Amino acid sequence: MSDAPMRRSDRPVGIIGFGAFGQLMAEHLRVYFPILAHDIAPDAARAEALGTRLVSFETAAACPVVILAVPVSEMRGVASRLAPHLVPGALVLDVGSVKVEPAAVMLETLPDHVEIVATHPLFGPVSARSGLRGARIAICPLRGRRFRVAAFCRRLGLDVILTTPEQHDRDAAEVQGLTHLVASLLTRMDLHPTRLTTRSFELMMSAVDMVRNDAPEVRHAILASNPYAGDVLRRFKSLTSMLDDRGL
Repeated sequence: MSDAPMRRSDRPVGIIGFGAFGQLMAEHLRVYFPILAHDIAPDAARAEALGTRLVSFETAAACPVVILAVPVSEMRGVASRLAPHLVPGALVLDVGSVKVEPAAVMLETLPDHVEIVATHPLFGPVSARSGLRGARIAICPLRGRRFRVAAFCRRLGLDVILTTPEQHDRDAAEVQGLTHLVASLLTRMDLHPTRLTTRSFELMMSAVDMVRNDAPEVRHAILASNPYAGDVLRRFKSLTSMLDDRGL
């Protein structure tokens, strides 16, 4: 693949949902595309700082590339509203933390004349502070040409993982589900470093800090919307109960 710099396109990218992750995408994509964003409660100052134009839902939906950065619980409603405004040949992506449900919704709701790729960037505003190079993104091709999405992500320096929605959610149930569960528990314990703090404790709390400020919708999607999360959480609770029974 060529290492030549990517040229800026004049074709806009529409972002539906301009929260923390929508803003993160705008920050990194504005170098390559004009960014048009829609949000029900837009942050005008942040949009201006990111060189992003706030537009109507219909205008963002009519872009050649549309990114859905909305909670999984809102996906069906947003996709249904989006469908009549999509132009033929458009590419629609989501960026949710689970993939089975959003993939099914998009395939069922969006018209046949658009391409659909489900994605899960395995990073967020905290972990991407130093840039995207080396970060991972899961890509689940659903309809159309997946390779242009994968190729673009690789040009950004991302480590691309091609997978299916089902396999993604099976893997994520353990990786993300346990991370957020443990982080939630440790946050509630309100632990603080002491003079005896160890490096292992610092690393554990650093991991907690990376997810403690995630939106409640993200945590709910990971722990409740992933069809495979329940089994993982039950195994965790069962093992902790065994520890209690043994007095450990």
